[in-house]
Amino acid sequence: MSVVARQGFKYSIIGYIGFLLGTFSIFIFTNNLEFYGTLRYIMPTAEMLVPFVVFGISYSNVKFFNRVDQDGKRQNMLSLSLAAVLINFILFLAVFFLLPYIFPGFKNMKAWKIKEVILPLTLMLSFCAIFNKYISNYKRIVVSNIFDNLFPKIANLGAFLIFIFLVSHYTEASPIPEKAALMFFFGMFFLMFVGYIFYTNKLEKITLDFSTDYFKKDKLYKEFAAYSFFGFLGTFGNYLAINSFMIGEFLGMEENGIYSILYALISLISIPQLGLFNISAPIISKNLADGDMEGLDKFHKKTSLTLYFLGAVLFSCIMVGFPYLTYFMPKSGVMLREYEPVIWIWGSAVLVDLATGFNGNIISLSKYYKFNIIVMLLLAGLTISLNFYFLKNTDLKLIGIALSTAISLTTYNVIKIAFNYFMFKVSPLSIEMIFVSIICTLAITVAIVLPNFDNNFINLMYKPAVVSDLDFYWELFHQSLPA
Repeated sequence: MSVVARQGFKYSIIGYIGFLLGTFSIFIFTNNLEFYGTLRYIMPTAEMLVPFVVFGISYSNVKFFNRVDQDGKRQNMLSLSLAAVLINFILFLAVFFLLPYIFPGFKNMKAWKIKEVILPLTLMLSFCAIFNKYISNYKRIVVSNIFDNLFPKIANLGAFLIFIFLVSHYTEASPIPEKAALMFFFGMFFLMFVGYIFYTNKLEKITLDFSTDYFKKDKLYKEFAAYSFFGFLGTFGNYLAINSFMIGEFLGMEENGIYSILYALISLISIPQLGLFNISAPIISKNLADGDMEGLDKFHKKTSLTLYFLGAVLFSCIMVGFPYLTYFMPKSGVMLREYEPVIWIWGSAVLVDLATGFNGNIISLSKYYKFNIIVMLLLAGLTISLNFYFLKNTDLKLIGIALSTAISLTTYNVIKIAFNYFMFKVSPLSIEMIFVSIICTLAITVAIVLPNFDNNFINLMYKPAVVSDLDFYWELFHQSLPA
């Protein structure tokens, strides 16, 4: 087995372990939605600020690696990248602390009140982003995945358990439990940063070199800066971080906790998408290079249909099982059931995203890669605008956020479908998707009208099982038909 294949296999294993850890943690987090919401506010807010500190430099560490490698200037690039991030962070701090003088209301925002955690975390994550991309040049992705996937989940779970334990030993008004929990939370990310340093040093001994002569030669720094800027523009599509930040600011930490739990459940639908790009990228690149648009179209349709079918089955199971699952969530089950429409709306948008397959990857690997930046900016702008509208002008709360996400994500995908069709004559859509939708709708209807038992665990097990059996029997029947 090649290095790439071994790394890909291990990468997938780590991804699934992280997913299972996050899924099972849901039942623990429902014990205190407000503190969980605080944790889920801090991390996405820091993630939103990281692009302004990194400014796309991490992507340039991949783009220019082969060039600096040939000239023996790898350590020079890494050193200057880390220095640039530190300088950017200092400038960012200056702007951050000047904002209250320009916008006095900024001091009332939660981002300001928790800045002692958010700002250092932003710096740690920014440094980690540089190391992450730099390490990827060595085709080593497993350790990075452990840092990026498992460490945040351990940080959330560990901090939450510390908080719950200390709350039982102190009065609820005491700040000690929250401070201790947040210290552990930040400590895990600091440990991740130190881990990145040690692992990078293991791959190649770090020798700091801050000389600027090499990058001044032939004005390489201009190319580096230009590519970094385009990378920076392409990082604004993180609608999940935008949602967490705006929910925390406008609705509160408890609602943010509910949102995070619902997102964890909805992310089940996206399981089939794990590793899709790594598998499809070489095929897409070859088809584009050969000009084989017919082959690319067939592959696109086949992959999209498979993703849509598997996602639709999982979505159907979640829809019929969710009401019964909430009975096993202490204290918070009633609140989660009130927001069941979020599952329907948001889940449907994720299904549309799955149905479009690797639309974005086709654009990224083509000469039109800059178009992705435009639609990412559109996604971010539309998400913020719609979130603001629903939060300020309606009483829909999290349902409004779900509608906002569904509208912006669907618009984002429709634009990419149209672009790929007109530029490459390829489309992910096929008539079979209509049949999948009909069968899943029928399966959900059958499961709903089936009798309920007094035991919610039995309902939770047998109703999703009925849905999955009906869907997969249809798929077997469909596969047996002549082409």
